Amino acid sequence: MNTSINSRNARGVQSLTSRAPRQAPFENVVIVTRRTGLEELTARFNTVAQARFYLEHAGQAFTPIENAHRRYHIALDSVQHAVPKGLKSQVIDRSFVPQFTFGEADLVITVGPDGLVVNTAKYLHGQPILAVNPDPELIDGVLLPYTAREIAKALSATLKGEARVRPVSMAEARLTTGQRLLAFNDLFIGARSHVSARYYLAQDAEGEDQSSSGIIVSTGAGSTGWLQSVYAGAAGVVSALGGQVIPPPNGGRMPWDTDHLMFVVREPFPSKVTRATMVFGVVTREKPLLITSHMANNGAIFSDGMEMDFAEFNAGATATITLAANQARLVA
Repeated sequence: MNTSINSRNARGVQSLTSRAPRQAPFENVVIVTRRTGLEELTARFNTVAQARFYLEHAGQAFTPIENAHRRYHIALDSVQHAVPKGLKSQVIDRSFVPQFTFGEADLVITVGPDGLVVNTAKYLHGQPILAVNPDPELIDGVLLPYTAREIAKALSATLKGEARVRPVSMAEARLTTGQRLLAFNDLFIGARSHVSARYYLAQDAEGEDQSSSGIIVSTGAGSTGWLQSVYAGAAGVVSALGGQVIPPPNGGRMPWDTDHLMFVVREPFPSKVTRATMVFGVVTREKPLLITSHMANNGAIFSDGMEMDFAEFNAGATATITLAANQARLVA
């Protein structure tokens, strides 16, 4: 039986995969969707006709948006029809994911871009994700190994326990306020505006007060994204100043199941009361980062660049940054 919940509605290096034994058969398939551009516009302008009128009068073509919407729903229909009869399934919009209770025997299928995988994985506890690229014409799909045409075969192998999974290490921020954030790609610790972030950074026996544009903590899956841009900028500055740049191993790319994280302090500012010596390093479970906020307001920790996935990080709060105990599991 199919039930539906309706709503108005990261990149990395491939690591070794392994077959994960299942202790029990899957009992339910949860299909996670996201609104198309057409659905977003319809929600904004109330009707398709009004959305078309607005865009076309602004000089933008409306047909590509309609075509993308059509391709998405053709792919979604293929996924739904691939679910064997007799196996329960649900369709939920991504906006419901943070409040949705996933069961231990759930198989999760995402139908959307890479970001949908990223922001679904953080709410799971070992349930595998079968990620479908609904529109290869528009979506690169680094995290999306399957198209709608391939989903039936991939789903069958997964349900039989024959599929292989790729573990993905995640970052975790635990705050003394009791909040906890997971990140598939990156954590950002800093200020919500363009003002400098003020905090105390400590690791092992070292520590210092800092003023900066914030701290980036990247996972293996995120090591080809934001972290690469930081490397590129740092290398450019060093070269321009006449220094020699020695690239990190593999260009800084880490395997998805890496046993460590990398942290970088953005634009650290040394002054009479702040230092800039702890600006780059490795984070492990044995050597977490401890960050104490000195910001009266607007301090925040963001997960994967999502405004909805954040925790307030103001004066008095301390965050422990480390590898998360659980890993995401992507069907390869």
